[in-house]
Amino acid sequence: MDENPENEAQNTESPPEPSSSPAGEPQPQGVSQNAKNMAVLCHLLGFFTCFIGPLIIWLIKKDDDPFIDQQGKEALNFQITVTIASIVAGFLTVICIGAILLPVIGILDLIFVIMACVKSGKGEAYRYPVSLRLIK
Repeated sequence: MDENPENEAQNTESPPEPSSSPAGEPQPQGVSQNAKNMAVLCHLLGFFTCFIGPLIIWLIKKDDDPFIDQQGKEALNFQITVTIASIVAGFLTVICIGAILLPVIGILDLIFVIMACVKSGKGEAYRYPVSLRLIK
């Protein structure tokens, strides 16, 4: 009789429990691949087109899936925040502070967009840590 304790341990593992996003909002269950792709596209276009890309995707697809609606608003709010910060930093270049802030804003934008794309690609809700919540 072959008894393998590893097989027994594998059979007794429980499935992972659903978690909620950092903001306390429940994560959408059973997100379709199309919804994941559109959410990733919203976040990714935000890096390349400022807030215009996420705005267009969100306006067209927000009624198709609640996940696209939620992540589209997140991407849009964050890119509006980045735009405002960049404008302020642009004005601050007069006193040399903006020359330091502009690259920092760009690097943070890239990092947060990559994190959002990865999470959205897995079907998990992502909430940007520094973002004005203008569109609710």
